Amino acid sequence: MKDLNSTTLTCAANADVEKASTSEECSGDKPCYFALLDLKPHFDINLNDLAERYRKKAASAHPDRFVAASEREKRLALEHSANLNEAYQILKTPSQRARYLLSLKGSNIPLETTVQDPEFLMQQMQWHEELDELREQADFKQLNNFKTRIKQTQADLEAEFNKYWQDHQYYLHAEQLVRRMQFMDKLALSVKQLEEHLDD
Repeated sequence: MKDLNSTTLTCAANADVEKASTSEECSGDKPCYFALLDLKPHFDINLNDLAERYRKKAASAHPDRFVAASEREKRLALEHSANLNEAYQILKTPSQRARYLLSLKGSNIPLETTVQDPEFLMQQMQWHEELDELREQADFKQLNNFKTRIKQTQADLEAEFNKYWQDHQYYLHAEQLVRRMQFMDKLALSVKQLEEHLDD
């Protein structure tokens, strides 16, 4: 039942992944998402590797494998399966992975937060205006160009976060980058919704 004891599976306590994930950045009373998937707490992770780890862990912990088990074992299997799924969903998304990494350091960035840096606020307004124009024009070519620029901005933010998040003196900057990344996720979703609307 060791694999199912997810309620006590912290980065510090999980003996199976102790070598891989024990660190000051990933410790505490709650299950550590990185430890659940035998990963070190880091922003730069291989998504294909993450998906493969999740697939194997989820298959071994699937509740269907515990049909004949005790009620406690069934409950633990369900809990472990849910924790694995939550860990995978968080870690596969760069902005959520970044926010989670900072939470391990004590930061609690709200999911919905206003970007407070004036420079980026101006950029947000320009993007919104441009998206409104694209909606009116229904120009697929320009919309694709816009989407390419959004993706590049997301990649730039992720690279910058990866560079600074572990450096204590840039901690506030790392928080600012996460807020920007969260905004870019919402903007990318708006672009996707506009594409779907224009395709109808």
